[in-house]
Amino acid sequence: MAIRFDRPVSNAARFSRLLGAFSLVLALAVMIAHRFGGLATPYLVLLLIAAAGGALLAAMLAALGLRSLWMTGAEGGLAALAALIYAAFPLGLGAYATERYMTLPDIYDVSTDPVSVPDWLSPPHSDQIWLKRNLQVTPEDREKQLAAYPELTGRRYEGALDRVLEAVRKVAKMSGITITKSSGDTEPGRDPEDKPVKPPPASDDAVADAPDIVPVPTPRPYDDDVAKLIRGANGVTLQGTTRTLILGLRFDIIIRLREEAETTFVDIRVASRYGQHDLGFSAEIAGDYLKALDAELLGIAGG
Repeated sequence: MAIRFDRPVSNAARFSRLLGAFSLVLALAVMIAHRFGGLATPYLVLLLIAAAGGALLAAMLAALGLRSLWMTGAEGGLAALAALIYAAFPLGLGAYATERYMTLPDIYDVSTDPVSVPDWLSPPHSDQIWLKRNLQVTPEDREKQLAAYPELTGRRYEGALDRVLEAVRKVAKMSGITITKSSGDTEPGRDPEDKPVKPPPASDDAVADAPDIVPVPTPRPYDDDVAKLIRGANGVTLQGTTRTLILGLRFDIIIRLREEAETTFVDIRVASRYGQHDLGFSAEIAGDYLKALDAELLGIAGG
């Protein structure tokens, strides 16, 4: 009589393959929906956490399946191996985010000038949903930035404002930054007498009529709109938005140029739109932009 051996089957291994495949599909689907669709960032984060959790459970079940294969010769080795392959991407993404969350400071706004931070031309607003954060950036947050990113400083270039501004706009376009608003004067040091004057209209009268009301100069408060305009007359401020390459996370950016003597000083401010922790992306965006600007203006960067 022939003896037939029936191999046991590891249900954990089979289920791990299904769960791993589901986690991978979920992670890829929500990333595509967020990058190219209208999925809000808080929902992206929530679903990616769910995908990473499912991938972790799939990896644990796959380990049980491999243990059964080793101990009893149970079927399911290939299913367990497939589960580990499927779970690798969601797990890797979750581990990467967790490592940054634990090691980097919990800030969402960085500036190369932490003392006189560039002001937003139009304060960004977004529905935080469940990713709540502090509304105001505190001095303690700036201290955390200085401790974590001491190399994030402004740039001084030996060149006229208009030349540096041209490079700033070019690098912004190359870096995927969309300029949405701007303010300031690109020719702050120009004498008004040097500007072209419109020719007077042809008229037989040699003297124009005097105005009915003669304006009388009055002192203005230092912080009114006119004073702010005067103080900003020697510089240009650009505000824009950008997105990370893979996840498509949105960030708001302010680039401030100030002409000082024969040099132009460039500061940048980057802020994420959701949550208290930007996972270090704000500093990376600012640093990458300044490096690209240094390369564009190679040879005229100063200390």
